Amino acid sequence: MTTKAVAIAREHGRWSVHDIDPADAENLDDLTDAMRDFGDDTIVAFLEEDDEYLAVVRLGADDPDTKVFLSDRRVLVTSELAERLFADALPSMAAFTEDDEDDDASALTQAAPVGDLDLLADLGTSAEALLELISEEGMLPADLISALSERAGAGEILDDARG
Repeated sequence: MTTKAVAIAREHGRWSVHDIDPADAENLDDLTDAMRDFGDDTIVAFLEEDDEYLAVVRLGADDPDTKVFLSDRRVLVTSELAERLFADALPSMAAFTEDDEDDDASALTQAAPVGDLDLLADLGTSAEALLELISEEGMLPADLISALSERAGAGEILDDARG
């Protein structure tokens, strides 16, 4: 399993880039505690695992609530990391299943985003644009991270850090 995680943090109008080790986090609270070390303004963490999905976690100075988005809700049952970090912050898979348990098209087998689609709206990516990006053919999580960072105005600094 290959997990990559990076955060962009905005303080006084300037972006900085920070590496995160999600393996150190037992849950979302642990992850957000680590993120808060990067500043007090806007912090966005991007996590991807084996090019399978993208997780976005957003903290803001004016909003005490942590916002979470996953590009594919199935990872809540297929990824130990995603389940550990995000299951309590997002609707359970049971909320997506049909009443008919024999339905082969249950949510457990259907790829779909889950979470706060508007978490990056003020950073240049509306819910509609986010859905369009994740559904784009051939778009890998690393590509999504670059695109979302670019829209937020942190693309160049992220590219330099990855350099």
